[in-house]
Amino acid sequence: MKPYFSNRREAGKELAKSLSEFASRGDVIVLALPRGGVPVGYEVAKAIHAPLDLMLVRKLGLPGHEELAIGAISLPGVCVFNHDVIQSFGVSEDAIEAVIVKEEAELDRRNRMYRKGLPLPDLKDKIVILVDDGMATGANMRAAITAVEQQHPSRIVVAVPVCSHDSRDSLQSRVSVVVCLQSPELFFGVGQAYETFNQTTDEEVLSLLAEAKHWSPAQIPNKGEAINAHTSL
Repeated sequence: MKPYFSNRREAGKELAKSLSEFASRGDVIVLALPRGGVPVGYEVAKAIHAPLDLMLVRKLGLPGHEELAIGAISLPGVCVFNHDVIQSFGVSEDAIEAVIVKEEAELDRRNRMYRKGLPLPDLKDKIVILVDDGMATGANMRAAITAVEQQHPSRIVVAVPVCSHDSRDSLQSRVSVVVCLQSPELFFGVGQAYETFNQTTDEEVLSLLAEAKHWSPAQIPNKGEAINAHTSL
């Protein structure tokens, strides 16, 4: 299959065209999922003149088969599980806890590096556009949605350049709209949609966030404590 996009930045520009209705509004914020979603989210936020921030999420990979999600975690304090996968593979509670501890450490590292440890900005009554470079199982996006829901936004929009049919369909009832430019019949992974799909680096994330400050006003973080949410995929 021929790739749809040359790279994430191009995909973001194409994705932004489908989000023009949200342009230049004071109640819109773009939250990109690091790291691969940041170049995409940067182009979306720039095109629609919306502030850019991050929604920190980590997949919980099945031990020994990390590409398969048993769940995902997000800040603040959100943990969702795919109980079907957990039961099918007989994953023990100790194994799950070990994966959570590992990924929580990476979330904390990224929060300190990218967001200086600050909580999410106030999302109450905002239109929140969650952006990633693609969705395979949708586990990361489900964790992101759960985290955003705690703050009672007016609308949640999921926007990705490419996704599987299953991930798109499973989210339709959770959010206002799912914008996905390409959903191939034979879906082997997000990377198949890109000519260049190199790993996004910490340095690239920080650079794009710094550039976004030229049009993105400073966000006022919540002063409340983190909310814990445990739910199922």
